[in-house]
Amino acid sequence: MRWIYNFFINGFQLLLPILGLFFKRLKTFRLERQQTKKELEYFIAQNQAPLIWVHVASLGEYEQVVPVIKALKPQFKNYKILLSFFSDSGYRIKKNNSVADFETYLPLDTQKQSQAFVNFVKPQFAIFVKYDIWPNFLRELHKQQIKTFLVAARFRPQQLYFKAYGRFFKHALMSFQHIFVQDQASGHLLNSINYTDWTLAGDTRYDRVYQQLSQDNTLAFMQDFKQNHDCMVCGSTWPEDEKALLPTLNDKSLALKFVIAPHQIKPETVNQFQKQLQKSSIKYSEIKTQDLSQYDILILDTVGLLTKVYAYANMAYVGGAMGKTGLHNILEPAAFGAPIIIGPNHEKFPEAKALQQVGGLAVVSKPSELQNIVHKLNDEQGLKTKMRKAAHDFIQDKKGATALTCKEILQNTSK
Repeated sequence: MRWIYNFFINGFQLLLPILGLFFKRLKTFRLERQQTKKELEYFIAQNQAPLIWVHVASLGEYEQVVPVIKALKPQFKNYKILLSFFSDSGYRIKKNNSVADFETYLPLDTQKQSQAFVNFVKPQFAIFVKYDIWPNFLRELHKQQIKTFLVAARFRPQQLYFKAYGRFFKHALMSFQHIFVQDQASGHLLNSINYTDWTLAGDTRYDRVYQQLSQDNTLAFMQDFKQNHDCMVCGSTWPEDEKALLPTLNDKSLALKFVIAPHQIKPETVNQFQKQLQKSSIKYSEIKTQDLSQYDILILDTVGLLTKVYAYANMAYVGGAMGKTGLHNILEPAAFGAPIIIGPNHEKFPEAKALQQVGGLAVVSKPSELQNIVHKLNDEQGLKTKMRKAAHDFIQDKKGATALTCKEILQNTSK
């Protein structure tokens, strides 16, 4: 399996310049990595402090590791945090805007590049997050006796690590000094391959969203828009979600204001959606000279504001589960005590099932069901209060993974 993996990843490396001629995203993939390599070389040259390397796949995994980084920083005051991303979306949003000291792209996981990167960075220890597990990087870290930890991990029996033919990937897991799992089932899977250095820590996302409550979440434009009305925030919506939401958004019997935060914010996509709205609507990009109180629907055609917008939600719809794209973050609105509505395709997201079981989340399969639950939440104060409390208590009860994780990391590392 190892030679097959290396054959394909080396082949992709060789073909990347050619593929970039036909696929713009692959061209960007290659060029941006070349640029960040130069920037990383300059950062290393200018900063002689020891490094802690943290790697994430994208923005979601970054949010998971933020509370861990924040908790470790005071314990490693003379260290710098190097944060690597695999995806361009996470890197672009957090470049020069993260809790780390420097952000870069992860090179491709070839033997040559992984060895060069580890030799150059020389981290004191490394932290990987959730599922972004790269065999050649882990092999090199293990070879150089650099302790590496996997945070907020969650495993499924179908993964290669637990198959007879997945020995190469199982060895990658064995390279970790310690693995922090989100649930007991993941720990049992590790036991099945004779990996015992694991801790049931839980999901650090609960700590992350709980910490948001202590931040200043004031947004002047939301105060101007909401006034004294109840507001439904529809976050990270995809076309399938927006199609299901339209009857509710256009329901003139609902005395609600709506904020829509589409996942895709290309102007042509947003404009096409806005044309289908029968109530007064405005885009965030147009609000500078407008009286927002006069509008019923606000479309967030920007990124980076949704978390704080949830603070103004009397109820929330979270996108991704009406289609097949994958449910987005339900924990952010739950932390603010918003009753949550999602679509039916949430099987891979245990937090959704758990929140539904305690009464903080409703699942709908079609537009009429969505419209009905919104009416009920709008009309029945008792139901809304019950769901708000369930959502808030759910987050409160689940926090604590960061403390367990950092305690074990500190015990396994010497400053």
